[in-house]
Amino acid sequence: MASNIHISGVEGNGDSTSYASEMPSWKAIIRAGVIAGLTGGVVIWIYEALVWVGAQHLLPLAGIPRNATGLVFGKEVQESIGIWAYIIGIAIHFIFSSAWGVLFAAIWPYFCRRGYEATLVALFYAMFAWIIMHVAIMIASDNHPNYYDPVVIIGGFMSHFFFTVPLALTVKRRLSIQ
Repeated sequence: MASNIHISGVEGNGDSTSYASEMPSWKAIIRAGVIAGLTGGVVIWIYEALVWVGAQHLLPLAGIPRNATGLVFGKEVQESIGIWAYIIGIAIHFIFSSAWGVLFAAIWPYFCRRGYEATLVALFYAMFAWIIMHVAIMIASDNHPNYYDPVVIIGGFMSHFFFTVPLALTVKRRLSIQ
């Protein structure tokens, strides 16, 4: 008995060859990815507020939105541009969140056709995203945490799990409805 997989309002029988014409449109993929990325971006900030600010006291609550500015351009730039550090940090955060969402939405149909659960894919996607983002930060700036420190690595993976799980579940839901 073949299981039915539901992608973008089209039911299939799980046969990978039957999905060539049943892929979601790029418009649906982009829309689902942006919405999922924004959702994940908000959830990761809630996690950071509760854990990084509340439990670990790593930074003040007001430091979360401007954190991306410091990671990309360095602490000197972050301090010198005042309120613009918040605006630029928010823009960086949500542009990258949306881009990661669109990428997940683009690859999700492949995993869905093969019967993988979105949450499982999201766990590996979180590690992939953390590694890529932090290699890029290391290239862009010399002002970053010690990425060889196990505490930084574990904390980074945990925060990205809180980003990618809601992202993946949102993509799964958005691409399963017409």
